[in-house]
Amino acid sequence: MLLRSVLHAKPHLRACLTRCRHCRIFFLTHTRNAGRHDLRCPFGCRESHRKQASAQRSAAYYGDAAGKQIKSKLNQRRPRKYCAPEPPSEEPRPRRPKRRRLQWNPLMVQYVRMVVSLIEGRWVSRRGVLRMLARKLRQHSICRSRQIDQTVAWLNEAPP
Repeated sequence: MLLRSVLHAKPHLRACLTRCRHCRIFFLTHTRNAGRHDLRCPFGCRESHRKQASAQRSAAYYGDAAGKQIKSKLNQRRPRKYCAPEPPSEEPRPRRPKRRRLQWNPLMVQYVRMVVSLIEGRWVSRRGVLRMLARKLRQHSICRSRQIDQTVAWLNEAPP
């Protein structure tokens, strides 16, 4: 729904709209990839395909006779016994708890940066996207009910 409204407001982005080859969802791609139909979405399909292709290449390489010899040499260089590190003799000082910072998936931040840059028609920095996300998530809900009441109401609307 949101993607439709963005495309309605910015019709030049329609060329950047593509569908994931694996999961078939629509997403915006960079202008240099406009018109391509072999792309995978940045929401997990791209990374999953990259890992599968890497595993296939590795299996094919080490399945060959020359690859088996190389793998055997690599395994022989590995130490036979793994020694556990000795425990420290003195008791460590207790640490102050660090302020917890939100951790963002770097691939998702990069995708959000690219989409925001396309929509706004200007270059947006990674730091700007992180500030925007922190600002949006810092806002509190308008309603005055307790969190447990909000959770129960949400479960009643959309049961599992």
